[in-house]
Amino acid sequence: MTGRVAVTGLGCVSGLGQGMAATWAGLTDGRGGVRMLSRRLGDDPRFAMEGPAAFVESVDGSALEAHLGRRVMGQLDPVCAYAVVATHEALTDAGLLDQTALLGDAAILYGGASGGNVTIEESYARLFLKGQAGVHPLTIPKYMASAAVGQISMLFGVKGMAYAIASACASSAHAIAEAMHLVRAGRSKIVIAGGADASLTFGSWTAWKALRAMAPDACRPFSSERKGMVLGEGAATLVLEDLDHARARGATIHAEVIGAGASSDAFDLTQPDGVGATKAMAQARADAGIRLDEPCLISAHGTGTPLNDKMEAQALGEVFGRDLERHCVIATKSAHGHLLGAGGAIEFVAGLGALKAGLAPPILNYLGPDPDCVLPLALGPPCSISHEVLVSNSFAFGGMNSVLVARRFG
Repeated sequence: MTGRVAVTGLGCVSGLGQGMAATWAGLTDGRGGVRMLSRRLGDDPRFAMEGPAAFVESVDGSALEAHLGRRVMGQLDPVCAYAVVATHEALTDAGLLDQTALLGDAAILYGGASGGNVTIEESYARLFLKGQAGVHPLTIPKYMASAAVGQISMLFGVKGMAYAIASACASSAHAIAEAMHLVRAGRSKIVIAGGADASLTFGSWTAWKALRAMAPDACRPFSSERKGMVLGEGAATLVLEDLDHARARGATIHAEVIGAGASSDAFDLTQPDGVGATKAMAQARADAGIRLDEPCLISAHGTGTPLNDKMEAQALGEVFGRDLERHCVIATKSAHGHLLGAGGAIEFVAGLGALKAGLAPPILNYLGPDPDCVLPLALGPPCSISHEVLVSNSFAFGGMNSVLVARRFG
């Protein structure tokens, strides 16, 4: 497994906006994408969602539909709509949109936490609130966990290996890691990887509130007085490609994926123990062959919850030791919210953007240092960086951990 893995395409949709340009602008201008959400299931005031969230106001699929020559967006659950629009951007960026033969041999590995929540909830509303006898005949194929994979395959003519990966909030990071392994092993020259999530529904919102994990105001990673996470929604897609193949066809290369690590805590369903996170980071560093003292940009999982941020800070300290101060830590959930199954992918994409621009997007909403989270944080206005390496952490319920490593190319 010696093949080198290039990133040749990037695309995303989030509460920051649609597309890479809007996302990067939102990360660096300090505004973020979190604002007050006010939604109701079926316009019924009994089923109201009120609070901060990084929601997608609307998604524009006109460019995709123009390419296909037909309308498709109205048939899709939002999770699929976000996925295909992000993938359309990534394939366009990679110069592959019209490459039928190349896409015919490409693979898809795409992550998600829960599938089509909007479709599920609309179906329940028809049955239990309106008393209707049935639901839409395409309900199951619209909400199944692999729906986004199926839509990407059909809409873009991708005929290679294709499947969904579900590991809660590490899903899309695991998808990118496995895509890297697939290209390294020579089993596929091109892999479409990433993840999507659209969980801002009344049922999901109520369930997260029951966990007492949601902040009442803002996501404040590693900050004193942090009170929890803020939900987001959207998708991020990357095109991973064999480096020699990408060079031969003259593709633009954004970065090189050079390592990954994964582990399971085997400890608790919701509470992390830190041992698994430390193991995954150490594995990823070893796989990538980076020294502990080589300055890295670290895209932290950084949920803003008291326990998870403390655990991650301690794990980073254990892995990097006294060399930690050489690194720079960003935590972009403060800007785009927690995209759950798509979180790892959009945070990896944000980190790649930071490497390419030489600019670290600041952690928003910071109120001051926490003695349990002593880290070299990117605070204040965007700061210039010269880091060549990105380490991106994703830690999920069930103790499932995934860490990605990339290097600036060129």
